[in-house]
Amino acid sequence: MADNQQHYTGSCQCEAVKFEVELDLTNPVICNCSRCKKMGFVLSFTGRDKLKLLSGADNLAEYLFNKKQIQHLFCKTCGVQSFAYGAMPDGTPIAAVNLNCLDGVDARALECQQYDGAST
Repeated sequence: MADNQQHYTGSCQCEAVKFEVELDLTNPVICNCSRCKKMGFVLSFTGRDKLKLLSGADNLAEYLFNKKQIQHLFCKTCGVQSFAYGAMPDGTPIAAVNLNCLDGVDARALECQQYDGAST
């Protein structure tokens, strides 16, 4: 997760939720689980300590589904999910960042890996 990390800023659509993150964009993922597919996420993962919420903590709501192991956090105003919190199999805390929410990044132009989340 840490090979080519760079600093990015991002936000939800209405900018009530703003964050900064150290992130590697060389291996983004498109997942076909029921949430990711419908939301159109392009994701990259980093250590939880690499994502800093700058504003909007009080404007975040949580959605849990399936195994209820990932905290899907979305803006109460515009509904956009900029990131989620979870853990690696060894328990290491991670953040899954929706690359569509990063400033100056065209997530749809990135070469992505496909992940079969629908089968897990």
